[in-house]
Amino acid sequence: MEKIKLEIKWAFIFIAMSLFWMLLEKLVGLHSIHIDKHMYLTNLFAIPAIVVYVLALKDKKKQYKGQMSYKQGFISGLIITLIVALFAPFTQWIISTIITPEYFPNVIEYSIESGFHSSLEEAEAYFNLNKYMVQSVIGALIMGIITSGIVAFFVRTKFNKER
Repeated sequence: MEKIKLEIKWAFIFIAMSLFWMLLEKLVGLHSIHIDKHMYLTNLFAIPAIVVYVLALKDKKKQYKGQMSYKQGFISGLIITLIVALFAPFTQWIISTIITPEYFPNVIEYSIESGFHSSLEEAEAYFNLNKYMVQSVIGALIMGIITSGIVAFFVRTKFNKER
């Protein structure tokens, strides 16, 4: 446990940032009056998500006294990703039941009005807590692995080949 203490810290920072982001989305109306813009603007979440991974891997690099290989950085990012994915259903539950319980009814109504779904049953099957919990785990794993790989490449120590 001591070996991954730093990754645990950054995973919980990432989770807290995710909860804050959802609160921000709610406060600016992306879960209600501006729900038509939600599917586009929610993608801006990638910016703080990447920043957290960069800060986490830079922190990990300090633990290696400034000398971190790609593999070390990638593994650290994967550990953060696994922790975030493990907690993703609980995080999604907090979002959907505490932060923004009106999101599902609003997005269901909007998806029918906009023609995205043709029936209430179809929309309810698509927009529900269980489906979002599963998607949050899958999304955390896919995006976390990709982000870890890219960030580890840029944060790694570039060793001189002449050494």
